[in-house]
Amino acid sequence: MKRLLLLTVILLFPLLCHSQSDSLHYFSDAIKVDLKQYKRESAIAYRKGDFERGKFLFDSLVENRLTGTRFDEFVFKKVRGGKFRFSKEKKPIILITYASWCVTSPGEIPALNKLAKRYGRDVKFVVVFWNRRHDMKKIARKFNHNITVCYAHETYKNDESAIAAIKHTLGFPTSFYLDEDKNIVDIRRCGIKLSPKRTTYRKAYTLNYNSYLDGLSTIVLGKELVKETIAVK
Repeated sequence: MKRLLLLTVILLFPLLCHSQSDSLHYFSDAIKVDLKQYKRESAIAYRKGDFERGKFLFDSLVENRLTGTRFDEFVFKKVRGGKFRFSKEKKPIILITYASWCVTSPGEIPALNKLAKRYGRDVKFVVVFWNRRHDMKKIARKFNHNITVCYAHETYKNDESAIAAIKHTLGFPTSFYLDEDKNIVDIRRCGIKLSPKRTTYRKAYTLNYNSYLDGLSTIVLGKELVKETIAVK
């Protein structure tokens, strides 16, 4: 009887492993579901100036399709040399995507630098610019050493899958919050949109700091990050 049971387990083991592998739902596959409809409706909403509708569509896509999926094992080139592999990182990750011609919100980068310095032991901070390497020298200097600055571009063959799954779907700037297993906890738009004529640098910095801190609270467990929120003046 024991031999029969052992033989059954041996025969079924490959099937069970195959089934578990098939059940793993990756971000790049999930984003394809209803993407055309999302892009069409989103474009109509923003063309009409209906930003609430646009935000609703984005949040619905994230909540209903993308949250809980596994982030793909993308590999990005680091500005300072080497490569960043998501599969090798053991900590939760915040990934932020930009482009050099996309102006960041006032105070946004300093706020990220501050957070990375404070929580770099618990979270891996990664920034990816959709640019060629020669466009990155000045930009990379704005981020402190606690943030890994990477780049990717359509002209680089190995970047095609990441660009197709991230840049050409949700656009940028966008922030991805991943747990230690690289499952997506949340996806958000980056930067606080403010009128520069009506907003001081201090207020812009504070709002950006608090916004990213709120996102970090979803992947940094056991730490009361909310208490460190800066009061807006």
